[in-house]
This record gives sequence, structure tokens and C-alpha cells, in this order.
Amino acid sequence: MLDLAFSVLFSSLIFVIFKLFSKYKVETLYAIITNYFVAAIVGLLFYNGDVDLVEIPEKSWFWGTFALGLLFILVFNLMAATAQKLGVSVASVATKMSLVLPVLFGVFMYKEELGPIKILGIVLALAAVYFASLKDKSDSFKIRSLLLPILVFIGSGTIDVSLGYFQKELIASVELPLFSSTVFASAGFIGVLFILVSSYKHPIKINFRNIIGGIVLGVPNYFSIYFLLRALQNESLNSASVFTLNNVAIVMLSTLLGILIFKEKISMKNWGGIALAIISIILVALF
Repeated sequence: MLDLAFSVLFSSLIFVIFKLFSKYKVETLYAIITNYFVAAIVGLLFYNGDVDLVEIPEKSWFWGTFALGLLFILVFNLMAATAQKLGVSVASVATKMSLVLPVLFGVFMYKEELGPIKILGIVLALAAVYFASLKDKSDSFKIRSLLLPILVFIGSGTIDVSLGYFQKELIASVELPLFSSTVFASAGFIGVLFILVSSYKHPIKINFRNIIGGIVLGVPNYFSIYFLLRALQNESLNSASVFTLNNVAIVMLSTLLGILIFKEKISMKNWGGIALAIISIILVALF
């Protein structure tokens, strides 16, 4: 459970950092690309074995890291765009409601048993995420604007499903830091390629502020994935429980951090969502 708690903490910090980007005028794309290289370096520092770059392509999970890297950078940019255009709460809802996909994957792929109480907990978790992130009616958006959160929902869920599959089928426990680093490095290189291609129209600008933003984002980003993978190895919890607890707790903590750091106001519906989140965690964790 300690691994899950650390994953929640570092994941929640990512949303806070995204919000600080707009305050300090950090360019999101450049910071995100920098963050992936930082995360890759942090992973290598925490890897106990000898790093042989020649042997990495021989790992069974190597080629899959390119697909994951592409997903990482696409979803991160979609999350940022959603937060900037529709609000942080909408981005949070779209990201965390994606827990449905890995839960269903665990049930159908690995025949995981949920039981009626855990199913109730997961349903309450979805309701909690929704109510905890509701805005006033005045902040409503057009139907066509749903495209961004829908893409975030699908992308985030696909990442969670992929991480669960890699952890169960392909990654040895001692290789978690190396695997995480390779995924982040792949995302970083894909981002650099994108910048190089787009540099014909938009010249590359090196901004110290973007680099600092990338460093600040990269450290918690790495640990959010690393501790999530460790939590998935916990034999006392199946993947459905891990993803449910992780996502709901992130919404709770993100809400509290928003109140404490940014003085955000939350409605009675938001408090109701937090209460539902606590109930869902109890149901999923204890039963």
C-alpha cells in the first residue's frame, strides 16, 4: 500500500505542476519533452544493475516501449490542451475515469474476480470522480469540445492497460526502473523528432524556463509510474483494485492540494464526490 500511496502523491503533483506552468508562462510542449529525458535519467540512477545499452533492444519489452512512449507524449499534450481549453477539472475527470478500461481488461484478460462489493466500490469511484470535479453551470462547454477529453480518456486508459500487461507478462521486478527509463526516453526522442519536423515552420527556441519546468515535472512523473508498477506487483490487490484506489485517491488529493495551494473553491457536490471516493476506497481495499 505504501507504493500505491507514493504513486498517488507523485501523480497528484503532476496536475499541480501543470497548473503552475500557465502561471509561470512555461511552454508546455518543450517542458513535456524535457521532462521525459529527466525521468529517463532518474530511472537509470535508481536501477541497481549494470546498464548495457546494447542489451536493452534484446529485452522482450523493448519494442513495446516505443508505442508506450508515443502514447505518453500524445496523452500528456492532450491533457495539457484539455486543462488549458476546458479546465483542470475536466482534464482530471477524463484522465481518472479511464480506470474503467484497465479494470475491464483485468476481468476479461486475467479472469480477475471483483465480487458485488468491489463492483459497487468501482461504480462509486466513477461517481466520485465526476462529482469531485464538477464545475458551475456557467463553465459549461460545447458538445464538440468533448473530443479532447474523450481522447484523453481513451489514451489514459490504454496506457494503464499497457502498463498492467507489461508488468504481468514481460517485466521482471528488478527491471522496473530500466523499463520505465526506456519508455520515458522513447517519449522524449519522439518529442524531439516532432520538434525537428515542425521546426521548418516554427524555429526551435531554447528557453531556460521550459527546461526548469521539465526538470520539475520529470521527477514526479517518473516516480508516479515506477510506484504504480510496484503497486501492481502487490499480490494482495488485483489490478482492478490498484487502478481504482490509485485514480480515486489522486482526485481526492488533487482536490485538497487545489484548495491548499491555489485557494480553489469547491461546491457541496465536490465534497459529496470526495465522500464517495472515501467510501469507494474502503469498499475496494477492505473487501
